[in-house]
Amino acid sequence: MLACTLPRADWTHEAHLAACCYLLSERGDLDVDAEIGGIIRRFNESVGGVNDDSSGYHETITRAYVAGVRLYLAETPEGDLLARVNGLLASPIGRRDWPLRFYSRERLFSVAARKDFIDPDLAPLP
Repeated sequence: MLACTLPRADWTHEAHLAACCYLLSERGDLDVDAEIGGIIRRFNESVGGVNDDSSGYHETITRAYVAGVRLYLAETPEGDLLARVNGLLASPIGRRDWPLRFYSRERLFSVAARKDFIDPDLAPLP
């Protein structure tokens, strides 16, 4: 993802979470909170994607998962990256619908939530 060489078809939900886990646990040189939006937008564009009101980068979903992956890593014993990623994907935080514990579907999938982070309406993020 960082080198923009991952095939677009491989940029799945699972790949997003694996990349987030890698960035948070292995790349102390990056300020993930400040840089993740640009990293994902750049990758999307490098494979012909568009970041607009209906596709591409989604700020609120990204921020929710960054919070969730941070929580998972803080509660998980040290291990190699593969073990942490597999554990994350098997955990509730790894589910595709995990953000819907905190957001109504309407709020989460709004244009406003795609463009900027918006606070949850059902429960606070961890």
